[in-house]
Amino acid sequence: MINTANRTIGPFSVSPIGLGCMNLSHAYGAPVSAEQGERVLLEALDAGVTLFDTAALYGFGANEKLVGKVLKPHRSRFTLCSKGGMAGVQFDDGVKRVIDGRPEAIRRDCENSLRYLQTDVIDLYYLHRWDKKVPIEDSVGAMADLVRKGYVRSLGLSEVSASTIRKAHAVHPIAAVQTEYSLWTRNPEIAVLQTCANIGAAFVAFSPVARAFLTGTLTDAATLDAKDIRKGMPRFAADAYAANLKLLPGYQTIANELCCSPAQLALAWLLHKAPHIIPIPGTTSVAHLKENLGAQGVQLSPEVMARLDALINPKTVTGPRYNAQATSEVDTEEFAPQ
Repeated sequence: MINTANRTIGPFSVSPIGLGCMNLSHAYGAPVSAEQGERVLLEALDAGVTLFDTAALYGFGANEKLVGKVLKPHRSRFTLCSKGGMAGVQFDDGVKRVIDGRPEAIRRDCENSLRYLQTDVIDLYYLHRWDKKVPIEDSVGAMADLVRKGYVRSLGLSEVSASTIRKAHAVHPIAAVQTEYSLWTRNPEIAVLQTCANIGAAFVAFSPVARAFLTGTLTDAATLDAKDIRKGMPRFAADAYAANLKLLPGYQTIANELCCSPAQLALAWLLHKAPHIIPIPGTTSVAHLKENLGAQGVQLSPEVMARLDALINPKTVTGPRYNAQATSEVDTEEFAPQ
C-alpha cells in the first residue's frame, strides 16, 4: 500500500515523513540564510509535514530560535520535538558541546528551549545523549518532572540501547526513540526496533538517506566543507568512500526500475520496514524537500525490499559510522567490526 497514512508518536498522529531541522543551522558546512531556512520550514508545513525535529545543540540554540520564530504562528498545526542533555556551554575559549544529563542541566536546557521556540510546551522532548556519568533513571526522572509541570507532553531518547530504553520506560513511558537508521546503518535492527515495538514507542530515523550517500549526489567526499561533520566519519574517508560508491550503480538501477529518485527509494525502504518507523530527513533545499516527501507514494514489493537488503547492509558497507570518540558517546548496540 502507498505510505500516506499518518503514523503514531506518543499521543500524536503525524505525517509519515517528518523534517529534521538540524542542517538549517548546524553540522553540514555553513548554515543557510535565515530567509532560506524560513522557506524550507514553511514549505514543509504547507506540504503536509506535521513533525518538526530540532535540539538545543543545533547551532547552539540558533536552530530552535529559527523554528520558533518561523513556526510560532502555526503552532497548532504540527508536533514539535526538541532535545536536551547535550547543548552548547560557554567557556573562556568559546562555546563547546557538552553532554550533561544531570537533572539541573536537563531543566535548564528545557527552559532555554521553551524560550527559544517561543512556545509554552514541547510536544516530544528527547534526552539527546545519555550522560553515562548519570543513571538513566535520574535523567528520565527529571524529564518526567517536566511532564508533570506541563513543560513537555511526552518523552523520548536518542542513540540508546534496548536495555537503556527498558530502564527509562520503567520510570516514565517513552514515546519515541531516535537513532540513525538507513540501508547503510542497521544498528537498530539488533534490538532497538523490536524494543520500541514492544513498548509502543515510535522509532524516529535520523540521517535516513545516509548523510547524502543514498541520494547519489555526493560522488566525491573530498569536496565537503572543512567544517562538515562528515569529514570526521570513517565511511567518508577517501578509501572507504570509494569502496562504498561501488554500491550505488546497483542501487540506482533499482530506483530507475521504480521511476523514483535514490533519495525516495531510501525513504520508501524505511516506510516499508515497519509502521512505527518515522524518517526525518533534513534538507536546505525546497526542491529536495518535495522530492523527499514524494517517497510516500513509492511502492516497494517484498522482492525489491529483499534486493535492497542484500545490496546495502553491514557486510557490504565499508567503515564504521562514527569515529572512536563519537562511538564512546552513544549507547547503541553495534554490529561486529566490518
